[in-house]
Amino acid sequence: MERQSWFNLWYVIFAVLGVLWLRDIYVTATQVKPVPYSEFEKDLKAGEIKDIAISNNVIQGTYRNPRPDNRTRFVTTRVDPDLAKELSQYNVEYSGVIESTFLRDILSFVAPALIFFGIWIFLARRMGGQGGFGAGFLSIGKSKAKVYVEADTKVTFDDVAGVDEAKEELQEVVGFLKDPKRYTRLGGHIPKGVLLVGPPGTGKTLLARAVAGEAGVPFFSINGSEFVEMFVGVGAARVRDLFEQARKRAPAIIFIDELDALGRARGAYGLGGHDEKEQTLNQLLVEMDGFDPSEGLILIAATNRPEILDPALLRAGRFDRQVLVDRPDKLGRVQILKVHVRKVKLAPDANLEKIAALTPGFTGADLANLVNEATLFATRRGADAVSLADFTAAVERIVAGLEKKSRILNAKERETVAHHEMGHALVALALPGTDPVHKVSIIPRGIGALGYTIQRPTEDRFLMTREELENKMAVLLGGRAAEHVIYGRLSTGAADDLAKVTDIARSMVMRYGMEEKLGNLSYQDEPTPFLPAVQ
Repeated sequence: MERQSWFNLWYVIFAVLGVLWLRDIYVTATQVKPVPYSEFEKDLKAGEIKDIAISNNVIQGTYRNPRPDNRTRFVTTRVDPDLAKELSQYNVEYSGVIESTFLRDILSFVAPALIFFGIWIFLARRMGGQGGFGAGFLSIGKSKAKVYVEADTKVTFDDVAGVDEAKEELQEVVGFLKDPKRYTRLGGHIPKGVLLVGPPGTGKTLLARAVAGEAGVPFFSINGSEFVEMFVGVGAARVRDLFEQARKRAPAIIFIDELDALGRARGAYGLGGHDEKEQTLNQLLVEMDGFDPSEGLILIAATNRPEILDPALLRAGRFDRQVLVDRPDKLGRVQILKVHVRKVKLAPDANLEKIAALTPGFTGADLANLVNEATLFATRRGADAVSLADFTAAVERIVAGLEKKSRILNAKERETVAHHEMGHALVALALPGTDPVHKVSIIPRGIGALGYTIQRPTEDRFLMTREELENKMAVLLGGRAAEHVIYGRLSTGAADDLAKVTDIARSMVMRYGMEEKLGNLSYQDEPTPFLPAVQ
C-alpha cells in the first residue's frame, strides 16, 4: 500500500513538470517580441501602426506592413508622457518595465497546473461512478457491493420469523464471528460458505443481514448478476476486489444474492459457451479456496435454483453447508404476521391465526405485502384500525387480482359465470378430502377471471394421494361440467382450469409415477427443487 502511494506521488510530480514544460513551449511559440516605447512613438508618428490595444501598463498592436524581421505584431510598456517628452529631446531610447512580484511569478506557473488537475480530477470522478457520460468506466473492475456497517444493518434475528431451523443453523456463524476461539479450540473450523436455499420471498436476504446485525460486523451485499459485464475480465476483477475489500475490514460477511446468475454449471451457457461467466466463476472458486476461515471472513449466498449450480461450488470446503429456507407453515405465518403488524393498528377482530389460515403457501414477502394491502384497504374506507375484513379483501386482491367493477357482463354471460362457479363449489362440497369452500364470487378480477371460487385449507398439507389429486382435478373441471349439463355447450371460461388440470395430470404421470401402465418411473429431466405448497 505504501509503495502504491509513492508511485502515485511520483506520477503527480511528473505530470506537473510535464504541464509546466508544455506551457513554456506554448508561451515561447506565441510570445510577441517587446519593442522600446521610444520606437513605438516613432512608428506611431510615421503612420506605421495599424491598430493598438491599451491597458494600464501595456500597449500591443499590429503594424501596417511587416517589419524587416517579418514581425507583424508588437508589444511595449507605457512610459510617463512627461518623462517621455523630456527624453525624446535628447534622442534617448527608452522603454517601460513592469515590476515583477514573487506571488505573480508563482501563480503564472502554478495556476495553469492547478486548473489542469482540477479538470482532470473532476472528469476522473465523473467517469469513476459519479454519473455523467462514461460513468463507471474507470471503476469498471471495482466491486459494486453495498457495504453495511452495524449501524446501517439494524436487522437482528428478532426481525426474522417463521424460519426457526434456519436461524438455529446460522447462530453458529454469529457465534464464530463473535468468539472464534471457542470453535477452533478443538481443531475445528467454521464452514467457509453457507448457501441459503429456498423459494423466492422466504427471507434469505433478510436472514443474511440479520447474521451481520447480530455479529456486529460489516456486511458486503451484491447480486450475482452485478459481476458480469460486456468486457472480458471485468467479472473476475470484481470478484478479486470484493474479497480484497472484505479482507481489509474482517471480520466481515460477504453476501451474494441470486448466486445462480454467477454460479451456473460451466458449459451450460448455450451454443458457444460464455467465457466471461466461466472466468468469473473460476475466480470465485479460487477466492473461496484462498481465504482462511480463521480470518473472520464468511461467504453467504442465496439461490432458489440450486440444481443448476456448478458442482464445484457445492463441494466440501466451499459451500459445504446448505440451509433450507422454505415457505412457512401456519405457525410460522403467525410469527411473521406478528413482526409485520408491529406498527399497524389492528381492530379487535383481526385474529392473526385466522389470517394465517387464509394464506397457505404465502411466503414472508407475500405476508408483508398482505399487511400493507390490508392497511391500504382500511385507509381507503376511513377506518381507525385494520379489521379482519380488510385482510380478507387483501387476500382476494393478491390471489385473484384487482376487482374489475367496470367490466360489465351481459345477463347471459353473468348467468354462465354463476353456473360455472356453482359447479366448482358443488363438486368441492360433494367429494371427500377437498378443501372447504370459503367464498364464491362472479365479480371479474385480474386480467381474465370473470369469477372465482376460493377454497380454504383447514391445515397445511405436504403430501397428497392419487385420489386427492383426482378430486382436485374434478373440482377444477366442475365449472366446465356445469356449463355442459345446464346449457349443453361449452365456453372459453374454463381455460385457466384446463391449464391447472393439465399441470396436475402431467405431474402425476411424469413426476409422481402414478400411471399404472408406465410404472414407478419419473420422466422429468429437470426436477424442480421446491414443490409448490399444496392448496
